[in-house]
Amino acid sequence: MVDFLKKAMDWVLEKEQEAAKDCRIDLADLDKQIAYVEGKRDKLKKECEENLSEFEHILNRLHAIKASELKCQADKKN
Repeated sequence: MVDFLKKAMDWVLEKEQEAAKDCRIDLADLDKQIAYVEGKRDKLKKECEENLSEFEHILNRLHAIKASELKCQADKKN
């Protein structure tokens, strides 16, 4: 399904490019589209950064837990 949507979007953009070459594009509409896509991109980028930050936090905690367990096991052997 994602591949279909990508192909559909590429087709639409291709048609808009052709229209732009023939000077048939409304710049106000194009500016709205650009602003909309930039807004979506920025929102997605922020969400991804927040998610990555949370994963880093979780991984750091897991590594600390593992280090504690390894220390316990080493202490038991001695």
